[in-house]
Amino acid sequence: MAIDYQQKIPNNVDLGTDRRLQRALEHWQPRFLEWWRDLGPEGFMASDVYLRTATSVDAKGWAEFGHVKMPDYRWGVFLADREPDRTIGFGDYYGKPAWQEVPGEFRAPLRNLIVTQGDTEPASVEQQRLLGQTCPSLYDLRNLFQVNVEEGRHLWAMVYLLHAHFGRDGREEAEELLHRHSGDPDNPRILGTFNEPIDDWLSFFMFTYFTDRDGKFQLKSLAESGFDPLARTCQFMLTEEAHHMFVGETGIGRIIKRTNQMMADLKTDDPETLRKAGVIDLPLLQRYVNFWFSSCMDLFGSESSSNAATYFANGLKGRPDEKLKFEDHVVADAVYELEVPNGVEGPTIQEIPMRNAMNDIVRRAYIDDCRIGLTRWNRSIKKAGFDVEITLPSPHFRRSVGPWAGVHTDPAGNRVSAETFAAKASTWLPTEADRAYVKSLMVAVTEPGKMAGWIAPPDRGINSQAVNYDYVRIH
Repeated sequence: MAIDYQQKIPNNVDLGTDRRLQRALEHWQPRFLEWWRDLGPEGFMASDVYLRTATSVDAKGWAEFGHVKMPDYRWGVFLADREPDRTIGFGDYYGKPAWQEVPGEFRAPLRNLIVTQGDTEPASVEQQRLLGQTCPSLYDLRNLFQVNVEEGRHLWAMVYLLHAHFGRDGREEAEELLHRHSGDPDNPRILGTFNEPIDDWLSFFMFTYFTDRDGKFQLKSLAESGFDPLARTCQFMLTEEAHHMFVGETGIGRIIKRTNQMMADLKTDDPETLRKAGVIDLPLLQRYVNFWFSSCMDLFGSESSSNAATYFANGLKGRPDEKLKFEDHVVADAVYELEVPNGVEGPTIQEIPMRNAMNDIVRRAYIDDCRIGLTRWNRSIKKAGFDVEITLPSPHFRRSVGPWAGVHTDPAGNRVSAETFAAKASTWLPTEADRAYVKSLMVAVTEPGKMAGWIAPPDRGINSQAVNYDYVRIH
């Protein structure tokens, strides 16, 4: 379905036929733009950026590329095409017609799901607002801004649902999405990971690999929703989310490639020697993996959750790829084996109702997906001739939510004392010295085709352009 770009708010939801909704969104639009100018990418509002813009929501040719100033980017409201006669795919309402309007009894939980998802979108823009000033290349700068404008559009997607389906409550929640700010001590973002500072590009690549991948699985779960407008909104958002994870996976891969080159040249993997040469040693990179992956574990919620059970039972939030990967879509009597702490003896198995385990089922699928990139990274290290492997820490490591909250383990998941954890934390997680070193590398490179010394060039450019294309014209 083509998107009408002649309207003040580009959309494919026939916004012009609903004057009340159109006026409400036009009232919100200048506040969004004010937020973007104040808390969006700092120092580049006048730059021409080579961005892709959605032109349709079908699988073919849905985006066009061109230079545009970010405040002029055509944000809007785009839903995947409606599936005729769609039915609810799971839970107690399995097989019944999908809802086109919010069922009254599910109004509050649906609003909470939409607000929580919506809150993550502007949060990441705020977290990343200063990164442009230390970009390793114009190619990377362009990718950062593409991620940023798409997070802005994902905010629009959730705000549309709030305005269209939740009345005054929805309008108030939409306003709050611009009033909370990442890291604000008085009014922070809802989820802890989205208050972490992202002030270096290694953290940005980790965020886009791990945290945006969490976003993928949350969107895939919501794309199964029996509330059809939410499902269709998330289906389209997933097409944009793929680029964000590409940025993370290839960014970390390019860091590893550059480090491999330096290790081969210097014939050593000694971290101090590599730091003197201006690259990111692999043990340091492993500590960043440990930090960001463990931070994302809590985003899924507790392993056993009555809220998750209720969302599933009521058809509000399903499992990713519900139709493709599961045979029993009701799971009324199924059980799930969950690892829980058992004193100092290690984990034990506890059986819980499958519906209560939905958070952990999604978490496990996420972990499997995370491993794919690590397999590629490790293949490149091995090919370069080094016996080093980047690994994911245990999902029990450094948890603050669920049965493993406050339980001290090493990255392999083995129980350790609080004293041992404190003594060894500097070998498992980034230290202040690590972060200071990474920050010392963050010097902007803005000549087309040139790269910072700590990262290798990409294998190819964006949209068949050369790597040395002028992806951002800085004014």
